[in-house]
Amino acid sequence: MNQSRRNMLKLGGIALAAIPVVAFAAKNDAMRSSMKYKDSPEGEKNCSNCLQFVPGKTAADLGGCKLFPGDTEVSPKGYCVAWSKKA
Repeated sequence: MNQSRRNMLKLGGIALAAIPVVAFAAKNDAMRSSMKYKDSPEGEKNCSNCLQFVPGKTAADLGGCKLFPGDTEVSPKGYCVAWSKKA
């Protein structure tokens, strides 16, 4: 197998692996938009005290949200209309 064919196969494999990531990103953008997500709190309501929030390594780090699968760029100071107070 020549070098250019190997490179093409490597790039093809990388491209195929990236498809689900791009699909999640597009899905999450639509979900963020429909949930009116923003990086700032709404009064006392913020992601860090929401039932759906999955915290990052520290309290100040970006985390995730159960409503945005695979998304790890949710601000603990953010807010969306799906906010539900932690018990």
